[in-house]
Amino acid sequence: MLTGQGRWHATRVAWSISMTNFRAGFEYRTDFLLSIALGVMWQSSVVVFATVLLTRFPGVGGWTSPQVLLLASMRMCSHGLVALLLGPIDMMGRIVREGRLDAYLLRPLPLFRQVQLSWLSVNALGDLIVAVIMFGCAVSWFDLTWTLWRVIMLVAGILGGFFMEGAVLVVMSSITMHFTGWQYWSTWLQGVVTMVSVYPLSILPLVPHLLLTYLLPVAFIAYIPAAVVTGHVSGTLAPQWAAVASPLIGAAAFMAARRLWNWSAQRYQGANG
Repeated sequence: MLTGQGRWHATRVAWSISMTNFRAGFEYRTDFLLSIALGVMWQSSVVVFATVLLTRFPGVGGWTSPQVLLLASMRMCSHGLVALLLGPIDMMGRIVREGRLDAYLLRPLPLFRQVQLSWLSVNALGDLIVAVIMFGCAVSWFDLTWTLWRVIMLVAGILGGFFMEGAVLVVMSSITMHFTGWQYWSTWLQGVVTMVSVYPLSILPLVPHLLLTYLLPVAFIAYIPAAVVTGHVSGTLAPQWAAVASPLIGAAAFMAARRLWNWSAQRYQGANG
């Protein structure tokens, strides 16, 4: 268990490694800028979705266009933070196959922290640029009165979405640590999350809606927090208390996923099994 001084030292080490990764990436400026541009282009589909939504349709599933845009931007902000802060965790299959995880085990820094800081996802900076622009537009076009409660829930909802999506990513990484072929299923699963998480899930039939709320908790990434902000909680399949507590549920899920990851790491037997 780290003391206060130990935590401060670990934070300084993590910050130093992060800055080193950033400077190393920026050393090749053209590649750095192209990677950011790629991240922006990767999110262009969401930009097109937002443009069509705002110009062609009055709303989706009882949500007005500005409210759906707020939902999509909250999801993008959460995802951008996940890609920036937890991106290397998603590459566990490659890390294991290349034998790098075995080398990490020989170092004194915690294993999860080493994997997390192994490289900087420059593309994520492009994701965040698009997310922040869309978020600013959504906030300015929001068609309800901003209250202190809504502002608090908005910020907490983005952080809770980060934790919930991060929890899904960490669980997938825990499995991939032992079954590297699971990486392909993990990528497919993330594609499903990306595809459905920018829409109000109330437009789906009951069974998929239930599955995406309680089996694969996509609803807690952005839909339920956005429903609290916009007053659409009754359309979700979550109880009122769970909807309001969704950021805390996301944080709890991430803590549980980290425990699973640590348990899985303790049983890691090497790249050759």
